[in-house]
Formats: sequence, C-alpha cells, structure tokens
Amino acid sequence: MSNSDQIQRILFDQIDVRGVVARVEGSYQEVLSRADYPLAIQRVLGEMLAAVSLLSSNLKFEGRLMLQAAGEGAVRVLMAECRNHTELRAIARYDGDIADDVAFNELLVNGRLALTIEPDNGSRYQGVVPLEKPTLAGCLQDYFRQSEQLSTSIQLVADGQRAAGLLLQVLPASDSGDADWQHINTLAATLKDSELLDLDNETMLYRLFHEEKCRLYEPQPLRFHCDCSRSRSAEALKMMTEEELLQLAQEHGGVVEAGCHFCNEVYRFDETDIRALFHEVGQLDDSDHMH
Repeated sequence: MSNSDQIQRILFDQIDVRGVVARVEGSYQEVLSRADYPLAIQRVLGEMLAAVSLLSSNLKFEGRLMLQAAGEGAVRVLMAECRNHTELRAIARYDGDIADDVAFNELLVNGRLALTIEPDNGSRYQGVVPLEKPTLAGCLQDYFRQSEQLSTSIQLVADGQRAAGLLLQVLPASDSGDADWQHINTLAATLKDSELLDLDNETMLYRLFHEEKCRLYEPQPLRFHCDCSRSRSAEALKMMTEEELLQLAQEHGGVVEAGCHFCNEVYRFDETDIRALFHEVGQLDDSDHMH
C-alpha cells in the first residue's frame, strides 16, 4: 500500500518513458500550520510541494530544487523547495483578500515561473517561463517544452489537506517514435483529480496502464524540514555593520531578532552575541558557542 509523504518511480519496460508519482500530506500540513493562508494559496502551495517532489526525483546529485512564481499582483511570491530529494518546505507572500477560485496565473499578474537547481557541488542553474497557463501543471509543461524540449505530462492536485502529482516524460535522447508517448499521455489524461488524491499508487497504476508492462520502484519518503539555523541567521545579520546592529538592539530592548519565514523560528542576538560576530574567530552555533 502507498503511504503519505513519498515519491515512487514508475518503470515502463518496453517504452522510453519515465514516470513518478508523489503524495504529500504531513509535510503539506506542516507548511500550512505556519501561516493562515487563503484556500487558493493553500492549494497552490500543495501543488508546488508535489511538483518539486516530482522534479527533484530526476536529479542525480544532492542539492536544492526550488520552484518560485513571482508577479505584480496581490500575490508577490510563491515558493517551494525540495532538498536532497526528501526535505520539503514552502512559503507564500501576498497582500489583501484572495478569492477561493482564482486561477494560478491570475494570482500573479505579469508573473513568471522560475525553476532553480543548486547542487551542493556544482553550478547553479535556473530556467524561467512566463505564467501563461491557468494551472501550475500547464506552466511547468510549457517550461519543459520551451527550456528542455522534452515531451512532459504533469498532473497536480491539492485540497488543503493532501497533495499529489504524476509526472510522465519521454527519456532524453529517446529514439522512440511519437506513438508510444501519445498513447501513454492519452491514458494519463483520463486520470481524475479525485483518483490522483484518493487511490493508492498500485491501484492508480493498474487503472491507467494495465495493458502496459510497468511497475513501481520502492517508495522514497518525503518530510517537512527547514534548514535554517542560528549560525546562518548570524551570517545574514553580518550584512549590517556592528554599529548598526548594536543600535538596532538598543532600540528593541537589547536584542536583535532574526526570524525564518519558512518555519517561524526566531533567533535572538544580544549585545554580547553581536560583538562576538565581529570580533571572535568562527561563527555562533546554535548553542551560542563560537566554532
């Protein structure tokens, strides 16, 4: 049986198509518990978490895969991230009221979608496409068609409690004709949102592709995780001068606070901490010790 918060790859034995299915529940709820998001944003963040889970599964290295949508409307930014294939987090920034039924591309006026890959060892890569489709899945398919030139089918759904996604893609450098891809894509298009959310992976795979020779890999777990830390917050504070930080601390009861927007963790730095940042060798760790 399939569990929540996992990805599972699909292997087609006789055609050059790869597939991945993602299910996100506990980590999705962790994201939503950090802020009181409108329903439309809850749904999009769920879809983005499912999307980065799917896309990260194709990476052959450790690092971050980030999906960010930005625009000029009430919603300023939507962002989801998957680190090391398993660790998820997401955030939204918006102003005012958001209607429950607003389309994805209407949330961000003149919006653009950026897919960023940051390997732990290697060069950063980013691809950008305009938000021209009414759904996140449609915009991602545009990205793969324009930037990667790979035939790709993506289905995403989220209801504020659970999120799920299915990705099918022609293998790079595939010599197969279009017939196999069109056949698989046509079958996948019959999948309903309710089925993607409610069916376990084995049942869904059988309903869609029971005439094909395909099977599921072992599932890989997903979880919510924020890699913020006191030491990283300290390094961010050093963008200001010692004098500026000391003045700021004086104005706020002797303490400067640095908060993480993803998990709402707050790190506090007093005068001693601030002076240590600039006059002692090393960094403040999470126990206030220099290292």
